[in-house]
Amino acid sequence: MKKKTFKISHKVIWLSSFFLGILTSVPKIAEHRFNLYEALVDAAVTFLFAVIIWYYNVLTLPAYSSRDVASGFSVMRLVKGLFFGILLMFILACLQQFLLSHINFGPIMLMFEVRGILVNITFYMFLNLLYQNYQNQQVGIELERTKSDNLGAQYELLKQQVNPHFLFNSLNTLKYMVESSDKHSVEFILKLSDFYRYTLESRKHDLIKLAEELDILDAYLFLLKARFEEGIDLAIDMDKSYHQTLIPPFTLQLLIENCIKHNVLSLQKPLHIKIFIEGDFIVVENKIQPKRTPEASTGIGLENINQRYQHLLDKEIEIIKNETHFSIKLPVIHEDYHH
Repeated sequence: MKKKTFKISHKVIWLSSFFLGILTSVPKIAEHRFNLYEALVDAAVTFLFAVIIWYYNVLTLPAYSSRDVASGFSVMRLVKGLFFGILLMFILACLQQFLLSHINFGPIMLMFEVRGILVNITFYMFLNLLYQNYQNQQVGIELERTKSDNLGAQYELLKQQVNPHFLFNSLNTLKYMVESSDKHSVEFILKLSDFYRYTLESRKHDLIKLAEELDILDAYLFLLKARFEEGIDLAIDMDKSYHQTLIPPFTLQLLIENCIKHNVLSLQKPLHIKIFIEGDFIVVENKIQPKRTPEASTGIGLENINQRYQHLLDKEIEIIKNETHFSIKLPVIHEDYHH
């Protein structure tokens, strides 16, 4: 999952550090025996400390991602920052002692360390507040994007489930069967009814049992067989233990429809399609038999399936194509997601 980094303007960092350096030199300016050199060194030390602490806190912030939102206030990160700040201020105080050797190092060192701790805590809390606001914005954006993608995927799925072209072909096939007194006409009507009943029932759910999906596929295959006869051959080889796993409804039907769309089907050259388990994937594989005039492919069908797997499981489908075969690998969704 791609992570987004929270950023603070360099201009803000440098200007705020410069202002803080000027602010800490005010007591020096107010003294009766004002020493410009001492005030400049004191301001420079605070300025350098503020700049480095700014960048340290920004760089140590966890990256934001929709799957791993940082917990916000981190005591451990604050403690590490304080230790880093104390060490840094000690080094800078030694540098000041080198430049201003006439000043008593002990009291100055203590004052610098207290100042460093206060600056460090202030920067951390301020940055944490900004970061929390940034996180809330990102969560809102992710929710809106997910909602938009999900609505688009549902709309596209609905269009493909109630495909008018498929219904038209099915009714034409039924008309031919009735006219020729085909003994399977009644069974064809029942399977067509089952298929559209499944369509109405299953579209209400994000996931259904694989066994139910195979029932949908069985009804769909019967309708295809009535039209293409032995021009299509579907072999399903999977252990029954996988029948209780989950799958987005109509996934297999859409993949079979995709195979038919892009390949030649005939009695002389039947289209062989296999569905099987490989590792923790359901694989739908077909032999490539390209049509003479290929249909334009928008890729919407596969993208629709991929979006649903991303939304439900934060995983993607795998598409594998070589010279002879085309395969789609669907991650198995166990009822217990920590399977």
